[in-house]
Amino acid sequence: MERPDFFTLKNGDKAKLPFSDKEYNERVKKLRFVMEKNNLDMIILTSMHNIAYYTGFIYCSFGRPYGCIITNNKISTISANIDASQPWRRSHCDNVIYTDWKRDNFLKAIVSIIGRDDPPKNIGIENDHITLDMSEKIGSIFSFSVFKDISKELMKLRMIKSNEEIEIIKNGARIADIGGEEIVKNIKEGATELEIAIFGRDKMEREIAKTYPNAEYMDTWVWFQSGINTDGAHNPKTNRKLKKGDILSLNTFPMISGYYTALERTLFLKSVDDESLKAWEANVKVHKRGLELIKPGVRCSDICNELNELFADLGYLQFRTFGYGHSFGVLSHFYGREAGLELREDIDTVLEENMVISMEPMILIPEGKPGAGGYREHDILVIGKNGAENITKFPFGPEHNIIKG
Repeated sequence: MERPDFFTLKNGDKAKLPFSDKEYNERVKKLRFVMEKNNLDMIILTSMHNIAYYTGFIYCSFGRPYGCIITNNKISTISANIDASQPWRRSHCDNVIYTDWKRDNFLKAIVSIIGRDDPPKNIGIENDHITLDMSEKIGSIFSFSVFKDISKELMKLRMIKSNEEIEIIKNGARIADIGGEEIVKNIKEGATELEIAIFGRDKMEREIAKTYPNAEYMDTWVWFQSGINTDGAHNPKTNRKLKKGDILSLNTFPMISGYYTALERTLFLKSVDDESLKAWEANVKVHKRGLELIKPGVRCSDICNELNELFADLGYLQFRTFGYGHSFGVLSHFYGREAGLELREDIDTVLEENMVISMEPMILIPEGKPGAGGYREHDILVIGKNGAENITKFPFGPEHNIIKG
């Protein structure tokens, strides 16, 4: 039996994707402007975030390569046979499936899309994602082509959100708040970080399904941290049991069709000592000032520098651990960072309408020092013409988040 290297399979009907046909067509149109500006004949996307952004398809790699090929008149995802026709159903474009019977059938699938008669002279790739191994293999089949990195240009396109994207992000922020409320209901002495996190995650997933009944559901999660485990913003939950007086960090992350939102809050269980209260209030003061500074026309680095001065005046700058905020959109903890839109000293991007950014100051006071723990608040803001809308509604600060349990 002769088995194919690649094939197409249209099993079932196209699924309802998170965005309209008009939205996807507009994104591809802008992508082709990038191609024209850079004199590119073809773009090979390999990252989860860009493939999802331009097609709606979020792949599950398990070590296999996935891609999306864009030319002046074609766009197609490339997926592994293990996924059958799900990538076609979830792609706002064509799809080619490659098989595992022979090595490097992924490359043959690329050639099948563009044909052999007129090989591309200039090809755009994502240098921040493509592996050295895959880069060498693609270079071997397009040996006379010139490759150009287009990852930063595509990141800049993603930094400006459409109205449809903002709607999903606003729903995500609302659902993050719902998850936070459910977590607070279940905080008590003796409960574990894991048990409490499950309540919040389950509540959010059910609300996502209610709001988006035609979606696929994946990757929504909660980090609920206590005690020393609050020292890192991205520390996984553990099986530690909560004790009276613990510092707590509530972090909910609903994922809607690849779009990430977040709620992060400092809490204390039943009581807070004086030094911890002082540190908490200092971080809240910086958070409030940061919310005031986020508006169109302001430079990211200028926000960062002013908040650094405030932290220094309060005596806590030496405990600051990372940037004050970042962009939102197609991203998760394993794909999609839009590094050009972060509130850091080395980012000079000017905020503009339809950008979405967080304010999330954090300080860490190490174990053994008065007030030990990690303090962090996190709100999401949508930049408008004349100001910014805070779409996070969950309260913050000592007057709200000393939990009686």
